[in-house]
Amino acid sequence: MPAPLLDPNVSYLLLVAGMVIAVLALFSPGTGLLELGAFFALFLAAWGISGLNVNLWALIVLVLGVFPFILALRKSGRLFFLIIAILALIGGSTFLFLTPEGSLAVHPALAVVTSLLAILILWIVGRKGFEAVNLRKAIDYDALVGEIGEARTHIREEGTLYIGGEEWSARSEMFIPLGSKARVVARDGLTLIVEPVPAEHKKLS
Repeated sequence: MPAPLLDPNVSYLLLVAGMVIAVLALFSPGTGLLELGAFFALFLAAWGISGLNVNLWALIVLVLGVFPFILALRKSGRLFFLIIAILALIGGSTFLFLTPEGSLAVHPALAVVTSLLAILILWIVGRKGFEAVNLRKAIDYDALVGEIGEARTHIREEGTLYIGGEEWSARSEMFIPLGSKARVVARDGLTLIVEPVPAEHKKLS
């Protein structure tokens, strides 16, 4: 197997950063910047680790660690599940990549620190995400029809609209530039269908 193209520790940092940015992009759709950043980070990580061996059991531990993390997010106070997820991430990360000679490719201390930071960021984002979902379940979505909000991104096929004190995923058949006012005309699931507001009506309701 060829030698790694980048330092394994750098490749590992890029891999974790790419995964975290990808999760952040799921909670902030429409800008494209986070998606682009995640793509480049993961691309460089894949390029860098192409000369390393992947430890199968460590990969399995990492994948299985996702489930207790989700349980910890959904069940408030379940510290037990969070600890299991942290141990799975640290253990899986430490032993995930091996050099062609069979030794650890990623420094254990780096794996521990990076895993803890990643868990912290994902925990904060995940909790906020579940709180937002629970809040929106209590909202009468149809009551938003007719309301006027402000485009927080360019809106066409997709984008983000600020209305009622929250940011919502939105789309429009007509281009709505960033900062413009838009009226909600319908909804499709959790996505608001909007239209641009003529200049004389550009007032938040």
